[in-house]
Amino acid sequence: MPDLLHTAYISLGSNIEPEKNLVKAAQMLRERCNVLAISSAYRTPPQGFTEQADFLNMAVKLTTSLSPLDFKMDIIAEIEKVLGRVRDPLNKNAPRTIDLDISLWDDAIINYGEKPWHIPERDILRFAHVAIPLAEIAPDYIHPETGQSLNEIAARFDTSNMRREPLQWE
Repeated sequence: MPDLLHTAYISLGSNIEPEKNLVKAAQMLRERCNVLAISSAYRTPPQGFTEQADFLNMAVKLTTSLSPLDFKMDIIAEIEKVLGRVRDPLNKNAPRTIDLDISLWDDAIINYGEKPWHIPERDILRFAHVAIPLAEIAPDYIHPETGQSLNEIAARFDTSNMRREPLQWE
């Protein structure tokens, strides 16, 4: 019996060499999964701890046969490790080479892992830098908790401080 394929939406962000690290992270996802879509990159000001460089944020739609926890521990953790992600226990909003989060998984509502992490990612409803890239690649996707499309959610945000940034794909 073939493994069930899940459609996942991953949010990516970086403010340390972001042009290089976002491209590399997307390439690493392509090597490990079937990538279906990649959003534009968006330059946004930092949240929380504002004394740092702007972030570039984007989203990737992919399919995988892994569970959310296995994807987080095997794929995301490996990419973050290879790209030198350092977590500052005193500042969750510290600069980072790369940050990947599972934003959406099929049409599921899931708590998973020890933290626990939550799908759909709560930041979809809180931050333009998460909602806008997701809406670009899946405008009609219905948020499983609100019943709104990603386009409707994205339209609520002020995007005057965001701008698209071209990335150099190899």
